[in-house]
Amino acid sequence: MSSSAGSRVVVTGATGNVGTSVVRLLSQDPGIKSVRGIARRVPDWSPARTEWSAVDLASDRANLAERFEGADAVIHLAWAFQPTHDPATTWRTNVLGGIRVLEGVAAARVPVLVHASSVGAYSPGPKDRAVDESWPTHGWPDAAYCREKAYLERTLDVFERDHPEVRVVRMRPAFLFKWESASEQRRIFGGRFLPGRLARPDLLPFLPDIPGLRVQALHTDDAAEAYRLAVHSPTARGAYNLAAEPPLDATVLGELLGARPMRLPRTAARSAIAAAWGLHLLPASPHLFDAVLRLPLMDCTRAREELGWRPRWTATEVLEEFLDGLRQGGGMDTAPMHSGTMG
Repeated sequence: MSSSAGSRVVVTGATGNVGTSVVRLLSQDPGIKSVRGIARRVPDWSPARTEWSAVDLASDRANLAERFEGADAVIHLAWAFQPTHDPATTWRTNVLGGIRVLEGVAAARVPVLVHASSVGAYSPGPKDRAVDESWPTHGWPDAAYCREKAYLERTLDVFERDHPEVRVVRMRPAFLFKWESASEQRRIFGGRFLPGRLARPDLLPFLPDIPGLRVQALHTDDAAEAYRLAVHSPTARGAYNLAAEPPLDATVLGELLGARPMRLPRTAARSAIAAAWGLHLLPASPHLFDAVLRLPLMDCTRAREELGWRPRWTATEVLEEFLDGLRQGGGMDTAPMHSGTMG
């Protein structure tokens, strides 16, 4: 696909954390003629040159080929994190819905597919060095999120073999945050009854320092820019790691929050999370906690060299913005991002 004016792009999951950033960037791009956002519920928010379609990817009646007709590219972002107690439900949306997207791309003869994979697709890896895109993508099998991302990686392998005419790009971003995503992510991971105003450094007497808790973060708008670049780059194929520096661990977070790191055994932290999850007090599962402790750090050289991509925000700046969003009730006028959905 060239960068000439007239390109039409379809974005699934267009009202979520990543989708809103991608749609906004594409709508501002003079090389994009129109954007079709696909979501379960049509929002009031509508940037320039954007139209909406209400589609539930989990439904057998979803006719995606019709929605993709005439598109120059499809960016597949749709994803359900909950309910974590019912993995069959997330499987229907994430895996079966993802397969429907691939089938729709093939049926509509869309030449470009940009798929949202994740650092969560990677097999356990090192925390003291960064790995490139050749690292195995078998996920952490106990965590539904990782299991589903890894399964779609294998599905894409088959799709690329059977449809070599489609240029397939797989984005593997780190954890994504922005001010507007704060309310949604508080509900997804902390629960709807967790007050955002508690995200204050002065309320933290110490910071848990858990062995293995060293991860990467990225501003959602920086990830969206990588998606935009991939759409326009005719030679971009395969996987791209996306993350900002520095990696976040107890030392970095302690300096950011002004809190003293205190060593906490992994088993103690997991037991507390498992108890809260078992009582339905915490949406984030202990299986996801296990996976996070095993995620490798990612080397993003390929995205820099082939896409010309550079993150504008550091990881600490991203976290500062997100914490401010938690305190202020950051959100947007879409169903997933709405700040008014509170306990």
